[in-house]
Amino acid sequence: MDCGSLLQILVRFLSRRRRKPHFFALDRFLEQAAARPDKLFIVFENERYTYAQTDNRSNQLARALQVQPGYRAGDTVALFMGNEPDFMFTWLALAKLGSPAALLNHNIRTKSLLHSFSCSGATVLIVAPELKGAVEDVLPSLTQQSVTVLLMTNHCPTPGILSFTEKVNAESDCPLPRSLRSHVNFKSPAVFIYTSGTTGLPKAAVVNQNRLLTALAVLSSNGVSSKDVIYLNLPLYHTAGFIIGFIGSIETGSTIVLRRKFSASQFWDDCRKHSVTVVQYIGEVMRYLCSTPQRENDKEHKVRLAIGNGVRPEIWREFISRFGNIQIREFYASTEGNVGFVNYVGKIGAIGRVNFIQSVKPILFPFVLVKYDTERDEPARGADGLCVQAPKGETGLLVSKITDIAPFEGYAQNAEQTERKRLRDVLKKGDLYFNSGDLMRIDQENFIYFQDRVGDTFRWKGENVATTEVSDILTICDSIQEANVYGVQVPGHEGRTGMAAVTLKEDARFDARKLYSHVSEYLPSYARPRFIRVQSAVEVTGTFKQMKVKLVEQGFDPGQIQEPVFILEEREKSYVALSPAIYSSIISGNVKL
Repeated sequence: MDCGSLLQILVRFLSRRRRKPHFFALDRFLEQAAARPDKLFIVFENERYTYAQTDNRSNQLARALQVQPGYRAGDTVALFMGNEPDFMFTWLALAKLGSPAALLNHNIRTKSLLHSFSCSGATVLIVAPELKGAVEDVLPSLTQQSVTVLLMTNHCPTPGILSFTEKVNAESDCPLPRSLRSHVNFKSPAVFIYTSGTTGLPKAAVVNQNRLLTALAVLSSNGVSSKDVIYLNLPLYHTAGFIIGFIGSIETGSTIVLRRKFSASQFWDDCRKHSVTVVQYIGEVMRYLCSTPQRENDKEHKVRLAIGNGVRPEIWREFISRFGNIQIREFYASTEGNVGFVNYVGKIGAIGRVNFIQSVKPILFPFVLVKYDTERDEPARGADGLCVQAPKGETGLLVSKITDIAPFEGYAQNAEQTERKRLRDVLKKGDLYFNSGDLMRIDQENFIYFQDRVGDTFRWKGENVATTEVSDILTICDSIQEANVYGVQVPGHEGRTGMAAVTLKEDARFDARKLYSHVSEYLPSYARPRFIRVQSAVEVTGTFKQMKVKLVEQGFDPGQIQEPVFILEEREKSYVALSPAIYSSIISGNVKL
């Protein structure tokens, strides 16, 4: 993308910021529905919805919600749904009522579900029919909190859960008055998107209206237009699916082909069937697609652009070689962060390039890479107490200045975690930056490369895993005294998988089957430590922080580790001893984790 195009996007954003009454992502959808009412917006299985039909259905939903007990326009509402049109209709309905939406991960259960719901401050929970059982498990707690639970079905016999679809069908589809959202401003929460959902204690990142307005440009800035067909198979409760796939398509007026979940075997058949031109990915998606059996028609499709993050250079090359000359637009962003990059020129391995707007520090999105002390697990500081900028070509921690245009709203009802992401006295006394927790490197041509995550978070199976939270769960197991959790790299896999170095309580023995049962109950599959290393003592630094660097370097190689190492075995429903033979099978790629 040239400087002229970037300027055009910037001018459009600033122009929208000045409009009265305020202009939000919803208003762009309403513009599209008026300009192209008969344009196909959503394709889902055998269902088809135009922009006008989507607008009308969201009006019905909003009107039905208005009269529900316990709800007032502007209240936060939690959505507990998978990828389906009702998810999109409901978010638009809530936007028309001036209500923030808490996008709950539909894989969470019991304690995690209750925690996620409660920390958003929601008063209403709207649920997909297939998730009714998960809600019934926590219904006594929800009832005690006077929560209104609405099930997207025509009939529900469960006391305490109201059927909602029949009420929606009975409502008028006339537009709602704008006055219902007159209280909304750019700093108002638009959605809560959950991050590090690892332990039943996910954090609800606040995405405000300004951030959503900025996000409208994410597809258009990559050349996507109303002629394009977007394949959306990433979860709508995640930033990638919701902001890039859904919100991005609102700006461009494109058609969305929505799928319940990713399927490597059906991916290209879907693309051919629906004439898809733009696909989304995370690193794992690319690898899964490259791992499918080769076909003669691998290059017979209309896909011209793939946008996403986390693909390794070798997978990038293999993907293009096998599936044709598809433009790969690797980007960097985080749900709660205030800075992002896009690799517009397609340099393999880079996540973006410092453009002329970002390089002019005083305006908009100032960021800097600062030196990081991996032993102390914190930014390095000079004698003056300020952070030390990393020279070009060296790895540094990405931090970005918190401003009105680039805010960090933090986590709902979690002041401690919010403060941990704030970094003070970076370049001068009193300044305030967002700590991304990501190590980056900028080369001589200003290309930016992701190097690693630091400290307390790693990424596995496309999900962020917070090590401190996993440690907390492990140490409530009867036999475990301390747990030091970290991520280790596994050949042939994106990101890092979880490993824990644990010590046992006095006179306790390592109960492999009980620990498996414990982590299965409290943790989603991607957060469960794949490897357990049983130590006699957990090593700490001089400031009593757990040492991770040496543990990470040693990985899970039983030949390098004198202590017992165990691997999670799903079929045995237990942890089993990691033998050299099993280790070799993992390293050679014969065993996938």
